[in-house]
Amino acid sequence: MTVLKTKLGRRSFLKTSAAAGGGLMISFSWLASCTSSTTKAEVLAMPEEWFELNAYLKIGENGMTTIFCPNPEFGQNVMTSMPMMIAEELDMDWKNVVVEMAEFNTALYNRQFTGGSQGIRTAWNPLRMAGATARHMLKEAAANAWNVSAKDITTDAGKLIHKASGKSAGYGEFAKSASALEAPEEVELKEVKNFKVIGNSKKNVEGKKIIKGDKLFSLDIKKEGMLTAMIAHPPAFGLQLKDFNAESVKSMPGIVDVFSFKTYNDEFGRNFFDTDTFPEMVAIVGNSTWEVMNAKKALQVEWEKFSEQSFLMNSWGGGDKIKVQVPAGLESSQSHMAEMHKVASKPGTQLRKDGDPEKIFKEAVKVIEKTYSAPFLAHNMMEPINCVADVTADKAIISAPTQAPGFIEPAIADRLGMTVEQVEIVMSRMGGGFGRRAYCHYMVEAAVISQKVQKPVKLMYTREDDMTFGIYRPAYMATYRAALDENNNLIGYHVKAGGIPESPLGRGAANRFPAGCVDNYLAEEWSIQSNITIGAFRAPRSNFLGGVEQSFLDEVAEAAGKDPIQFRLDLLKRSKEKPVGENNDYDADRYAGVLELVRDKSNWGQTSDGTHRGVAAYFCHNSYAAHVVDLKLVNGTPRVEKVTCAMDCGVVINPDAASNMAEGAIVDGIGNAFFGEMTFQNGIPEKSNFDRYRMIRMNEAPKAIDVHFVQNEIDPTGLGEPPFPPIFGAVANALYKATDKRHYNQPFLSKDRITLG
Repeated sequence: MTVLKTKLGRRSFLKTSAAAGGGLMISFSWLASCTSSTTKAEVLAMPEEWFELNAYLKIGENGMTTIFCPNPEFGQNVMTSMPMMIAEELDMDWKNVVVEMAEFNTALYNRQFTGGSQGIRTAWNPLRMAGATARHMLKEAAANAWNVSAKDITTDAGKLIHKASGKSAGYGEFAKSASALEAPEEVELKEVKNFKVIGNSKKNVEGKKIIKGDKLFSLDIKKEGMLTAMIAHPPAFGLQLKDFNAESVKSMPGIVDVFSFKTYNDEFGRNFFDTDTFPEMVAIVGNSTWEVMNAKKALQVEWEKFSEQSFLMNSWGGGDKIKVQVPAGLESSQSHMAEMHKVASKPGTQLRKDGDPEKIFKEAVKVIEKTYSAPFLAHNMMEPINCVADVTADKAIISAPTQAPGFIEPAIADRLGMTVEQVEIVMSRMGGGFGRRAYCHYMVEAAVISQKVQKPVKLMYTREDDMTFGIYRPAYMATYRAALDENNNLIGYHVKAGGIPESPLGRGAANRFPAGCVDNYLAEEWSIQSNITIGAFRAPRSNFLGGVEQSFLDEVAEAAGKDPIQFRLDLLKRSKEKPVGENNDYDADRYAGVLELVRDKSNWGQTSDGTHRGVAAYFCHNSYAAHVVDLKLVNGTPRVEKVTCAMDCGVVINPDAASNMAEGAIVDGIGNAFFGEMTFQNGIPEKSNFDRYRMIRMNEAPKAIDVHFVQNEIDPTGLGEPPFPPIFGAVANALYKATDKRHYNQPFLSKDRITLG
């Protein structure tokens, strides 16, 4: 049984509970507080009073409970799964739970960030502690009233029960008295086998609201006197603003102002997510979207090439500011590819070396060497970039779809000349994120525009604005080599990977499978500077490595005359029994577990006529994923008919929602593998809308996706990103079976590369 130290003093607890009136309020810093030491009822009516305070939960006088979700929501369904964890330990009937989005308040919630598939993982103990603490205090209050021991009181679906005396009561009867009690120093959490809410599928708590068109998004916001704003940014990376003719559009109908502005102050030390593609832009502000769009089209702007630029950035671990250089030049995709091949041919920076790979490759009976590449990718969220800002002399209220409100808040305050306390961020539901909405420059832009015009402003990007603004998935290239002995055993492995402007091997990826499985192993990296800005894209870096590594391993398995799944399992067995090195970043048993599960569930080795199969597996973001793709050629065009997926992400909170996330990642990955590509000519993004940037269509999605989860009691880990990387490799391997041709360059169906049919 897990026991958590709550680290809650009476003073800090009462500070948040005193204002709750007749309800019970539980609130505390949810990361700092966690140190681990080891027949359905009718839905209750709304209570007479609700308490609009920051907290994890509040209980009305009739027992109805509101649970607040601390993390931003963009479709991963944390609005349901996070409250489920609290309701589990509270022992509350889910039918009598109301879920609301918590307001942004780092003093209460600390990590209000959606990204890296870390939300559920980092909240697992803290959110359960919130529920367990409330349940403990309710039992204490009932024990005091009934003059019995709290240890003899049990709970069930929102009721307190003392079997010996036959007494029982709903939570609401003791909410007020419980709030006056001192919080416990530690609480016991339930064992997995006793879960009632967790592990049982719950419908999306906002599903009906979305279907009905409720106002959940910042685009829905209307404020008195609010103006519409759009921006004009340079048409090419490597250009900057030189001059513009504001007077040419100021007289147009509905236009209020046209002016240039800088996103950040020059001396501001930016953080990791303060990416600034175009430091200076032009704002067009008016009464309506149509009027502003027309003015933007008519605006005459002159751009010029810039010399090398620089800006200040805070070091990753804090401390001194560092100067970041931005190279000059107008870059093109063709020159990118040539330069990557050139740099990749030279020795890279060594990240890991086991044994003597140079010697082994010279002595090997067989060497397989292949090079893979992938282009820049745009995020293309369904909901365009937008933000509503209302800046007055002493306060800024910013409403926006954001994954990382805590990261952008200091930048907003600095740019406006305010304190952080004067900035209020309202987290709206997001229509997609995928990493893009962690880069919230648009919130600063909207705030600056609002401050300038002294009115509330709704800033909106067109699809073209968004798609040409940057913050793309980097372009990557990797060369793999494998050495086999006379018995076709893998005795040497070498990966050298890089990209524009970063390497995919950074942050520990060099220590992932098959590192630890091969006696002689070498990992090197390289990178090329660029003024094209990049950012986190679903499963950063892994979204490339997971595909190309798995494609290469299939080719090695074929050269060794081995079944691709068994080949991987044999390597993992070696890693478990006699691992090489000490920093291997995976659990061999769990990795093998998803491969075995997907092998069994897909009936590997059995295919119908015309079906071609590919397999891939990968570990990233603390979870394991494996896919088997069933692909057919339809009139010469590849179509994925079915995907069988196996996941090990520990305890699954909400099975239906978890399956949905895996399904979404799979469809997203197939689309990007076949079509995803952003190209450049003289710094200009060549694809600015969906007429040229090809996305997967509904009739191209798999007819069936069969998702299975490894059943265990391991604390839950990431799920939004881990299913994404291996689908690229599984598709590539199935394509090879279908076409008898290996595919080394993404996208596989690009007009400029490989066309089938």
